[in-house]
Amino acid sequence: MSNPTVENKKGSDPKSDANGASLPADGVGLWQVFLIFLRLGLTSFGGPVAHISYFREEFVARRKWLSDARYADLVALCQFAPGPASSQVGMGIGMALGGIRGSLVAWLGFTMPSAIVLAVLGMAFVGFDLGSVDGVIRGLKLVAVGVVAHALLGMARSLCPDVPRAAMAIIAAIIMIASDTVLAQFGVIIAGMIAGFVLLRGQAAPDSMDGHPVRSAKGAIVALVLFFALLVILPIAAQLDGTGLFAVIDGFYRSGALVFGGGHVVLPLLQNAVVDPGWVDADTFLAGYGATQAVPGPIFTFAAYLGAALHTGAGGTGVMISAVTSLVTLIAIFLPAWLLVVGLLPFWDRVRHVPSMRAGLMGVNAAVVGLLAAVLYDPIWTGAIHDLFDIGCVIIAFAVLQWRVVPVWALVGIGALAGFIVGLI
Repeated sequence: MSNPTVENKKGSDPKSDANGASLPADGVGLWQVFLIFLRLGLTSFGGPVAHISYFREEFVARRKWLSDARYADLVALCQFAPGPASSQVGMGIGMALGGIRGSLVAWLGFTMPSAIVLAVLGMAFVGFDLGSVDGVIRGLKLVAVGVVAHALLGMARSLCPDVPRAAMAIIAAIIMIASDTVLAQFGVIIAGMIAGFVLLRGQAAPDSMDGHPVRSAKGAIVALVLFFALLVILPIAAQLDGTGLFAVIDGFYRSGALVFGGGHVVLPLLQNAVVDPGWVDADTFLAGYGATQAVPGPIFTFAAYLGAALHTGAGGTGVMISAVTSLVTLIAIFLPAWLLVVGLLPFWDRVRHVPSMRAGLMGVNAAVVGLLAAVLYDPIWTGAIHDLFDIGCVIIAFAVLQWRVVPVWALVGIGALAGFIVGLI
């Protein structure tokens, strides 16, 4: 099934933009989007920045369905908005390729694998001993370093081709390494936009539509209104509801809506939502968080574990209740991220084609390269590299990606197997 919003109207030639991005002549089917994101959900280890790098490899470098500039614009938007950045980037890619339904199937494919695993662990109500898979995790971390480094190099070549933008990226990286806070991240992005307005006006030309039409803002306005309305309605419903269901929904929705930086930053919010009221004890919470590090996909799927752990009744009824609660909490924590993508992306698409805005976005994109460079150093490099053997493994992973010896998903499998074997030695 092809998506009519991205079909070529001129015949069989693929659509393309000034940056070389192109869509297949017959459009992109929703099943195709789902299967690609399902594979990413099964193989994307390494955290949010690594996920963004996997997405770029798949949709920019390999398939060329998005240009580097448009992809960086999307990453920048998701850095501005609260929520899980990598999941929002995935939703945005799905929306660009297949509209609202595309955003949903992209989220489903990317989220489902880790959510199912963590929900099962939550139903079992047991801790997860990471000691047995230390070698596997080590191998996956080293592959993630190579993936992020390869993506960073590609983005730097495309988005920082001159001295002003290279300087912006370097300054942004230095600021983020020196002050790794959400406020610093916002400051770097805004400073990049201002610098782009001032320094890059002469280089900004009107941008093409990149093969994707500007969508109606009516649905976007509804999504934004619903995003804010739920922040007000759910606490009221929680007070009126005697079952506690709306209190659970409110806790997870609020955690997803108010977190900036995504990923690990959501932990204190979730702890406040489920541990402080006594719904889940601290040991169960920490065991689930440890298990989350051992599965691919977004960290926000931790909500599936917590939702399942809320009910531990025996028998088929208890399992069914745990499964339903797990699904409810998973949807609740991701719903605000989806509403923001649907609500903001059409307006973002409208303004990004204006020449003056293009200049600002060129500066933002350079700042995003700096942000990724800072995260590559800390925590990815500092958390994974401990000796010369690790450095050698990263160099090999980088070379494999640079010369496209094997696909990324195969490299992830090789890294996990190699880590397991080394761990046995």
